[in-house]
Parts: sequence; C-alpha cells; structure tokens
Amino acid sequence: MESITRHMARFALGLRYQDVPAEAVREAKRFLLDSVGCALAAVRNEDMQAAQRYVVGLGGTEEATIIGTGHRTNCANAALMNALLVRALDYNDIYWEQDPSHPSDLIPAALSTGEAAHRGGREVLVGILVAYELEMRWCLAATPGIREVGWHHATLTQFVSPFVAARMLGLSEDQAVAAAGISGSSHFTLGGVVAGHLTNMKNTADPMATEAGVRAALLARQGYTGPVEVIEGKEGLIEVLGDVEWAVDELLGHLPVSGSGGKFLITECSYKAFPTEALTHQPITAALNICRAHRIAAEDVAQVHVRTTTRGADILSDPSKYRPTTKETADHSLPYCVAAAIADGNVLPSSFEKEKLRDPRIWALLPKIEVVADPEIDALFPTVKRAIVRITTTAGQTHEEQVDHAKGSPHNPMSDDEVVAKFRANASAALTEERQAQVIEATWTLDECHDVGDYMQLLIADELP
Repeated sequence: MESITRHMARFALGLRYQDVPAEAVREAKRFLLDSVGCALAAVRNEDMQAAQRYVVGLGGTEEATIIGTGHRTNCANAALMNALLVRALDYNDIYWEQDPSHPSDLIPAALSTGEAAHRGGREVLVGILVAYELEMRWCLAATPGIREVGWHHATLTQFVSPFVAARMLGLSEDQAVAAAGISGSSHFTLGGVVAGHLTNMKNTADPMATEAGVRAALLARQGYTGPVEVIEGKEGLIEVLGDVEWAVDELLGHLPVSGSGGKFLITECSYKAFPTEALTHQPITAALNICRAHRIAAEDVAQVHVRTTTRGADILSDPSKYRPTTKETADHSLPYCVAAAIADGNVLPSSFEKEKLRDPRIWALLPKIEVVADPEIDALFPTVKRAIVRITTTAGQTHEEQVDHAKGSPHNPMSDDEVVAKFRANASAALTEERQAQVIEATWTLDECHDVGDYMQLLIADELP
C-alpha cells in the first residue's frame, strides 16, 4: 500500500490552479493580506529585531526577501523570519477542531521558496491552498487532539511544510515523500511552550516547524532520503502517539485533487479580531458587549465571572496568567485580556506593550476576574466555543452575555472591507497609505503576478529606525 506521505505528496504536486474554486482562491488572497499585515505590524518588536539579527548573522544566498527590512537571504532563513513576523502578535488566523493551528504560519514557506524559484502568483496561491488543506486536516485527525496529551501543534506542521516547499521548488513525488520523512523525523514539539509563564518560544515553535519543512525539501532536492512511512510505519507518529485515536480518513479522504470538484477547508478557517489566544475571543467580545451596552467603566466593576471550556480555564487562567509580565503571557491570559477590554474598550496590539502591561487600571481588575470551567460548554467544544461573561457593578447591577462564535469565524465572518481595515491598521506601522494600497491591489490580483519576488518588494517598510 502507498504511504500516507505519498498520498499527500501526490495532492500537493498535482493540484492545478484552474481546478480550484473561486471561493477558495479568494480566501487564500484574504489570508495572505491578513498575514502580511500581521507581519508588518511586528517588524519593530524587540523580539523580532533580535530574530532579525540572528538571521542576518547566518548569511545565506540572496534568493528570498524578509518582510519589512527587505534583507535577502536563502529561502529557509527567510521562511523562518517571515513566519516569526506573521506569528509574532498572535493576530494571524486560527483553526481549532480536535487540535488548534495557525495555517498562515506556513504562508512564508510558499513565499520564500516561491520567490527563490521565481514562481508566479497563481503557483504561490496553490502553495497556500496546499498548506491550509493539509494543516487543517491534521487538526481533525486525532481524538483527542495531540494538544490534549501534551504536544504542540508544531508537531503537525512539520508534516505539512515540506509539501508546500516541495510544490514551490518543483520536486518529484519521490523527493516530496523524502522531504516529509526528513521533516517529520525532526521536529516534535512539547506543549510546554504554551503552558504556564510564556516566553518568545510561544510564537516561535510553529515557525521553526515551517523552516524545518523548507530545509527538508532542500535536502531532498539534493537526493537526501527520509523514512517513507514516517506517519504510519513502525515507531512512526501513529504508533508513538498511540494515546490518541487516529482517523486516517480525515487526512486523505476526499482530498480536493484536480478534477474532483472537492471543497477546500480554507473556507472554514477563522480570522482573528483580537491579537490574543483564540479561546479569549469569545470572553473579550462578551465583556465588550456588556460594557458598551451598559456604559460600564473599569472603576464600575465589582466582579467579573467567566464561564468557558476546561481548556480555557486551565491553559489561560492559571496563577501566572493573573501576574503577566511578558507579552506572550499576557496575550494568553484570559483575565488580562478581559481586563484590558474593560479598561480600554478594545484589545489591540498596543494592549501588550511594556508600559501597558503595568497599567494600574488593568491590574486593579485582575483579582476581580474569576474564570471557571463549565462542563456544559465542554460538551459543545470544538463545534461551538462558547463563553458566558457576567459582570457585577459596584452599584449591585448584574449583566450577562453569551458568545458562541468569535468575530472572524465562518459563523461570524469578516467582510473584505474589515480584512482590509485590519491590514491597514497593522501595516501602518511600516508602510505609507500609498504603499498599503499597492499591497492590497497586488494581493487581490496576485494570480496575474508573473514573479512573486515583485510582490515581496512591496512588503519592504518605507521607514525603519
């Protein structure tokens, strides 16, 4: 029987742009615009400047462009740096079924290898579609998700990124299988990177898995080999992570190969309206709705009671999340995110700047916020990610709001205008309004671009310190 990786390789290499439904192409463009906006907003961040110094120090053949600075390096280094930028603010997309993931972390694999190989826009869009389709299928494959047994979703990304790079680099089917074996043997990631007090690694684990796939494809192109049954073979993924039940059909069943007319999962992925961990979005929305409807200020709040999933209560509300001192801990702190929403009337990238992390109005709210796990909400997860927020005022009034679907989800979608507005707000940190307009137009018409390197030149910041 053919291996799982060979089935995936055939899909990745065989998909044709002309067979992709217009709806899926449209989403690929929307997620690309959203992702490069997130990257541009992060260029000046302290952690990104440290990563930039690291990448520049590595040197490398000048074949791909880093967003913001315009520095050119080899495609593996560029994939890492651009993926770090996309992921830095925790503002890029989210798909969460049995497992969570951020498929746009893989877009830089398509951009960097596409630029190195002088691919056109249509080919890059196909690479993005391959990334989303395979990444999202992995999120459906394990019950419970591997995150529930202590592994981070970068463990799954390592099995997707090599196929994206293989498509862009023009690898053969055998080479693509080898690339999957190389990458899938090298990058299992512990869930501890997103537990307790968080560090820069929270936003780095998945970009490293993206980089690993590009390097694996480059090795395979030179004739390097890897295990052909790294998923289902002896001591492969399925056997080693045997404490979950694997559904191979979720990985391979009805893949939308050319001519099949199948649906692409990218249309089911969600955008983020807030630069925070996904399970904070419903509580943030509920708190904002209550405060706006009843004109409640931070000083009016006596108590906030949040009912959410066991996952939300456990991961996002442990003791360290009531004393966040880093951006990474704060944007994964449900109490902090709700407190910031109440205090400032929104949650934005600026909510996690160093000075804001010491805001006395937010800190005064933190001990008033109680987060509890609700078994009834757990029973709905992951189809519905409900949160119920109850705010009691100092005057003794109580207001409650339930939110089931976050803004940006397929059930509560963002319009093109809203995606553009988010891009402009993010890109304004690096691009003039004129350049922003050029990027927007170039993204909507990417299928007419002959060399994606021209697109990457538009993503170089107009001014840098």
